[in-house]
Amino acid sequence: MSANNNISTFLSRTRGHNRLDMSDILSYVYLIFGTLIMFGPVLWLVMSSFKDSGEINKFPPRFLPYQQETVVVEGFEDPLPLYMATLEDGTVRQLAQIRRIGLEAQLIDPADPETIYKVRIENREPVESVTFSLDNFREGIESFNFSLYLWNSIFVTITATALTLLVNSMAAFALSKYKFTGRNTIFVIMISTLMIPVSVVLVPVFLVITEIGWNNTLTGIIIPGAATPTGVFLLRQYMLTIPDELIDSARIDGASEWRIYAQIIMPLARPALAVLAIFSIMWRWNDFLWPFIVLSESDKFTLQVGLQTFQSDLTIQWHLILAMTVLTLLPITLVFAFLQKYITTGIATTGMK
Repeated sequence: MSANNNISTFLSRTRGHNRLDMSDILSYVYLIFGTLIMFGPVLWLVMSSFKDSGEINKFPPRFLPYQQETVVVEGFEDPLPLYMATLEDGTVRQLAQIRRIGLEAQLIDPADPETIYKVRIENREPVESVTFSLDNFREGIESFNFSLYLWNSIFVTITATALTLLVNSMAAFALSKYKFTGRNTIFVIMISTLMIPVSVVLVPVFLVITEIGWNNTLTGIIIPGAATPTGVFLLRQYMLTIPDELIDSARIDGASEWRIYAQIIMPLARPALAVLAIFSIMWRWNDFLWPFIVLSESDKFTLQVGLQTFQSDLTIQWHLILAMTVLTLLPITLVFAFLQKYITTGIATTGMK
């Protein structure tokens, strides 16, 4: 109860004394607008994942997933769609459509199926209700090798993240705690690679992995991105805050460099490692372009590449793509939700002296 009171007090407090100040109004407007910009597309994606193909292609689009109501009528094998029809005498009745011939629809009263009403299609409106149907998810999982693609994505993400933490932490340790000629030059050159667009290095890296036989393998996806300048920069700046006296004391006690790295540097750099781990998980999980170039066999596809199976030369199954996209977002969302506190902690302490 106290936590809820604290939250409500925090959200309702104002700069003015018991009244809204202009700065309060502007702050709330700015925050609400920013929230809509950030989470609006995500909410639209989630809502659209419950819509059928007809509702997705409907114009103008609607936010909530509407679905036409149906009724089971004796004598008809399939459920019949319901409409509000305007008859010739001007009365409006809820009827079930049995067929449509050109511009004319034939409808019946579910309670009296013997009588057929002929109504022009512009004189009827579908009876709709908000329905959160899971049909898209069921159909998508049945036609989409979700378990295999999920395993491939998990394997690539975990393995690549572990390699990224290992390689980047060793490079950051060397650049932050060892004094040698050209240390700053190497660091500047490494950071300057951030200005090189990814599209520039795609072809040379692809030729390299093809030459060594890593084409169409998960190894070819994992290894090329193991070292990242962003990770080296983040970890180096954090390791600079670790006192050199700890390392000197360990050396006096006879600890090897590997032991100093494993038992002193790595535990103390845990917040920065957690931040890099979160970034690496998001990078690898959402990566599409590089796996799409490297992989050609469907049994090696990750989730992001596997979504292409719902797209052909003539049709795009948007309702299935949206449903599977929501499923692919769930794991990374859970990871971010549980580990997001380390982002602010790690970034806030990175570079502090």
